[in-house]
Amino acid sequence: MSDGNRSFFGRMYDFLKRRSPLLLLVAGVVAGIIFWGGFNTAMSMSNSMEFCIGCHEMRNTVYKEYMESEHFKNPSGVQATCADCHVPRPWIHKVVRKIQATNELFHTALGTIDTPEKFEAKRWEMASRVWDSMRASDSRECRNCHDFEAMDLSEQDRSGRKKHAQAPLEGKTCIDCHKGIAHEYPDKPESAEPAEVASQ
Repeated sequence: MSDGNRSFFGRMYDFLKRRSPLLLLVAGVVAGIIFWGGFNTAMSMSNSMEFCIGCHEMRNTVYKEYMESEHFKNPSGVQATCADCHVPRPWIHKVVRKIQATNELFHTALGTIDTPEKFEAKRWEMASRVWDSMRASDSRECRNCHDFEAMDLSEQDRSGRKKHAQAPLEGKTCIDCHKGIAHEYPDKPESAEPAEVASQ
């Protein structure tokens, strides 16, 4: 190696030695931005309807029911997708829900609910788990679109007006009354606790 080459590498070594903390910081920031951007992109992609149908056991069951519901098609054209109802918007709750969803993928791989018959046999249990989760969060995902305070009760029918006026006073949340809205209400096993059927 010539003196010129050694001199070049020597200068580079001195440069890096003096500036390594700054370069390390810059490299860390750049790597963090790339990782965060990639992570959020992946999270957004996994919220798409196509992704949900592709991974979860639902194409021939609850997805077909959803397509017949007001959440899929309605006069205003405002659509609530799978993620709008089943994936929280706050970041930490969203990550927790995504981790929980891996259990569902595990059961899909096992074939626990891979036929309509198996799905129906487990439907009450799965629906009850979702209802309990929604109740525990005070129907957080419902309230992204529906809010008691924003409701014009005078535009609702008498039954809806009365129930929506009373619900906040009684500590009720959306899912306490609205079950079986986007998906069929499941047959309740004789051993199961009673649950109210949806009112619209």
